Amino acid sequence: MSDAESRAEARIAPVRDDVHGRVALARDFYTDSSGPLRRYGHAELSFLRWSAARGVLAPESSDPPGSAWWRSVNEELLRDKVEASLLCAGVRGEPRSKSVEYWMQCIRTPSPASWYRAHNASIVAGYLRHEDLAAAESQVERFMINVALLRVLFTHAMLAEPRLALGRLAGFGPRLVDPRSRTVKWFLDLGRSFPSEYPVITPARETILDEHAIARMLDYGVIAPRLPALYEFSAGALDEPRLPGLLDAGVPAYVWQPQERSLWYVGNTGPHLRVIARATGERLLWQPSPAAHRAPWKRR
Repeated sequence: MSDAESRAEARIAPVRDDVHGRVALARDFYTDSSGPLRRYGHAELSFLRWSAARGVLAPESSDPPGSAWWRSVNEELLRDKVEASLLCAGVRGEPRSKSVEYWMQCIRTPSPASWYRAHNASIVAGYLRHEDLAAAESQVERFMINVALLRVLFTHAMLAEPRLALGRLAGFGPRLVDPRSRTVKWFLDLGRSFPSEYPVITPARETILDEHAIARMLDYGVIAPRLPALYEFSAGALDEPRLPGLLDAGVPAYVWQPQERSLWYVGNTGPHLRVIARATGERLLWQPSPAAHRAPWKRR
C-alpha cells in the first residue's frame, strides 16, 4: 500500500461509522480546495445529505441499521477523492484506479466535464464492486438504486452529449446540469421521487406509482427511450466496458432478477410520456406484455 493509500485509509477509518463525519469529509474536499473546485459540490453534497437523513449511511450498530451497500458506494467516492487530493499534494504513491486518476485531473484542471467523469467513474466502480451487497437490499431499494444510476449517467450525458440526452432540446442541457449550478440538483435529487426513510416499508409497486409526476416524466419520457445509447456513451466516457451489461434489452438490470422485470412497466403509462419522448426526438412505445420478453422502451 502506497503512502497516499495509507493516509487515505487513515482519514476514512474514523468516519466509517460516523454519518456526520462522512458528510464533513465530503464537504471539506470542496471547501478546502483553492480556486474554482470550491463551486462543484452542490449536487453531490445535496444527495449525501439526503442519504444521511434517510438513514442509509448509519452504521450496522444503529437501530435500525443503515445500508451496507450505500455506505460502501459512498466510501468508494470519499476514498477516491481523498487519495487524489493527497497525490496532488505530493504524497508518494500511484493512483490505485482510473477513478483516482480522473479525480487528480479534475483537481488540477477543474471543469464540468472533468468533474462528471471523476464523480461518475467512482460511483460506477462502487456499483460494480459491491453487487453482492446490493443483492441483499429489498426490491424497492434495488429499484431506487437503478434509478440513481441512470439519473447520474443521464446528467453527465446532458453536459457532454446533449443531443443524445435531449435531442432537439440539446441546447438546454449543459446549462441545466453544470455542477457549479444549483439546478443540477433537480436531476440528481431522489428525494423528490422516492420515500425519505430507510428501509422503505411501502411495496415497490406503490412506491413507483407514488413517484412525483415530474420525476416520472423525466425517467420514463426522456431517459428511458435512450438507455442503451446512454449506457454505451457512459461506458466510453468512463472507460468501463462492463457498464452496458447493467441493462437487459434496454431495461435497468443492476442486481435485478428476470422475474422482477414487470416492475419497469408500472410507471411507463400515460400519453403525455409519448409526447415528451417525441419532443426530445424519441418515440416511446408501450409494450403491454412483460411475458413477451421485450423491452418496455424501444427506440425507432
